[in-house]
Amino acid sequence: MPDHDRRPGDGHGVRTRPMVDADMQSAGFRQARLARKTALVEDYVELIDDLLNDGQEARQVDIAARLGVSQPTVAKMLVRLEAEGLVTRRRYRGIFLTGAGHDMARESRERHRVVEQFLRALGVSEASARIDAEGMEHYVGKETLAVLRHALDAGLGAFMAAARSRRD
Repeated sequence: MPDHDRRPGDGHGVRTRPMVDADMQSAGFRQARLARKTALVEDYVELIDDLLNDGQEARQVDIAARLGVSQPTVAKMLVRLEAEGLVTRRRYRGIFLTGAGHDMARESRERHRVVEQFLRALGVSEASARIDAEGMEHYVGKETLAVLRHALDAGLGAFMAAARSRRD
């Protein structure tokens, strides 16, 4: 529990505000579990789309190299993606996205873009923002994403740059 939620005392502290109600807390945990479950699928689909958009074939060996996993791991995931209707595979031709796969890749890429831009607006370095957004994009809900977009559209980047220059 954060320090601001406890009173000083014997080390155990006394809660100064009530716990979140059980329904709200469980909703948060459910959302996190769902995000963990879909994060890997979204990463694969987005990478396949990137490879295809770059004019390359999406081959198992390329996916393995870019995700830093073994080819058998990729093969297992491709079976899952095909069963979920996100990809099709053609013998000797590589992997292709279905309409649902393209939709998922587009949505995931947009979430990534917004989160990365938000982090950059806060002053996070380009490299750190790219890496952090890769994980965070899967856990951002629709409402939060809309607020991040709104903050960016309202000039958060310029505001933070001015604040940083005043601080320095």
